[in-house]
Amino acid sequence: MQKDELIQLHTFLLQLKIHFEDVVENNGVNDFLPYEKLDISPYQVYKSKREHKLAVFTLSRGIAGLLSNNDCPGLEKISGRLDQMSERFMTDKEKKLFHP
Repeated sequence: MQKDELIQLHTFLLQLKIHFEDVVENNGVNDFLPYEKLDISPYQVYKSKREHKLAVFTLSRGIAGLLSNNDCPGLEKISGRLDQMSERFMTDKEKKLFHP
């Protein structure tokens, strides 16, 4: 996937996050803490492709976690797998941020 396509996907997932926070009962504050800690927005086009890829996996995991906690069964496994994928793209510094 090209960087510009990755940024478009990041933008779409951020829009989904905002929508689900408004619609779903549990607004997912805890589900999106890892994404917020990354401090990477789709509007920061100067960030590396790896950083946007990490943001996409982390944001996707948050969305799956939010939905699995709100009567959408079966997404726990997907959430766990996305968490594993995001770990793969983390640097040591980012791993320390999430696992002190």
